[in-house]
Parts: sequence; structure tokens; C-alpha cells
Amino acid sequence: MYFIRCYSVYVIVLATCALDLPVQRTCQQQRQPQPHLEAHAESSPKPRHKISIKQHPRRTMASLKGPGAPQRHDGSGLRVAIVHARWNTKMIDALVDGAKKAMLSSGVKEENIILESVPGSYELPLAVQRVYAASQIQSTTSTVADGVGNLASGIGDLLGGSNSQTDLQGSLQPSEPKKDQSLKHAFDAVIAIGVLIKGESMHFEYIADAVSHGLMRVQLDSGVPVIFGLLTVLSEGQGLARCGLEGGTGKEAKGHNHGEDWGRAAVEFGVKKRAWAQGKIATV
Repeated sequence: MYFIRCYSVYVIVLATCALDLPVQRTCQQQRQPQPHLEAHAESSPKPRHKISIKQHPRRTMASLKGPGAPQRHDGSGLRVAIVHARWNTKMIDALVDGAKKAMLSSGVKEENIILESVPGSYELPLAVQRVYAASQIQSTTSTVADGVGNLASGIGDLLGGSNSQTDLQGSLQPSEPKKDQSLKHAFDAVIAIGVLIKGESMHFEYIADAVSHGLMRVQLDSGVPVIFGLLTVLSEGQGLARCGLEGGTGKEAKGHNHGEDWGRAAVEFGVKKRAWAQGKIATV
């Protein structure tokens, strides 16, 4: 009996060891590092460091914007009209003065610069059209008057001229007023000047669009250069900056008067219009 008991205990111990062995092996396998997982971990990319890219300071386009070096043209024989709105008078006056200054420096005589005003920018297209038509009527009237004067002079010469008595009588008559030296031919160019400042409503967009298309239509229909002098700005500060006045804001708040550009453009276009009418095209 003793032997049987010992043998039973021995069998139980062996069975227990046999059952415990797979558990130990499993635990050991879990504790041991797995080669394929380590290889995957080593091959996986390391977390990237944040790369700081040095950004260059933003370049301004001020040096590239603009008409370039102004061309020199002789405007001594030109007749130019400035049609301007009266809305935003302070800015309008500065732009008109800038345009006149540029034309005078190009040789246009002051008596040949004609000013006409209208209430607002919306009226500019019609006013430009009618002012140019009026200058065409003046040109025709002046030509007829000169022809009549020349005819009367010729008749006097045919009748033998004047005798001493009429000379004496003529010397006693008051002298004739000084002859008008201003040109009377149709305008060589027209500058349309207005200032639109955006407000809270859609009024700004409608007026800007209508005036832009209207002025272009007048230019193409009549054949006279119409210089686009309409400022369309988002604030009073932007407008003051483009008129060369104090208080300007934005990138162009350096006091440049855009009216000067429009005056030079009128002279250039007026000279070229005359050349084109004679069949001349600049080669430069």
C-alpha cells in the first residue's frame, strides 16, 4: 500500500510538471524579443523634426507698378478738355491741378486747356460726348468765320484798298479788342476726372461699372482719346493718397498725384492721334 501511494504521488507530480512546461515556454516566448518585430521597428521612419523654412520678406510691387519713364511730347499745338465731377471736391481739385500742371510742362498753353464740370461721376460719359461735339461745332464756326474775313479782305483789295480819308477816320476809331489767341479746333483729347469711394451699399459698384463702360464707348464712337481719370477707392485715405494729399493711407500713401499721369497721357495721345490722322505711325 505504501508503494502504491508513493507511485501515485510520483505520477501526479510528473503530470503537473508536464502541464506547467508549455505555460513556462509561452511566458518565455512572450518575454523574448521577436526578431521580425524588431526589424520592423528599426525600419520604420523616425518621427520627423519640424523643419523651419526661412521665408523671405514679401516683395512690394511698388517698383514695378506705373507707366514707366514718361515720354516727352510737344503739346504746344494741342487743345485739351478736362471734364470733372464736383463730388469729393477736395480730391477733384487736386487731380485737376495735377493734370493741368503736367500738360503745361509739356507745352500746352493754358488758354487751350478747357474745364467743364458736372455734378457727379455718373454724368461724365454724356458730358464728355457733348463737350467734344461742341468743340467740333466751334471748329466749323471758326473756319467759316476765318473764310468770311478773308473774303472781305479780298474784296477790299479789289476795290482799290483804303484812301487817306478812311485811314484818318480809321485811326480815330477805338482799337479793336485783342484777338483771341486760343485754338478753336476740336479737342485733341479729353480727360474725364471723378472720385468714387465705396460705401455700405452697392451704389459704388454700379456707378463705377457704368462710367467705365460709358467712357470707353464715347472714346470708340467719337475717335477722340478719353483719358480715364476715375478713381475707384475703398476709403477716403486711399483717395487722398492718390491725389497727393495729406492723410493718405495704404501702399501708395507717398503723395503721388495721379492727375499728373493723366495729363501726360492726354498730351501723348493727342500728338499720336494727329499723327495717325496723317497716316504716320511711330517706329519707336
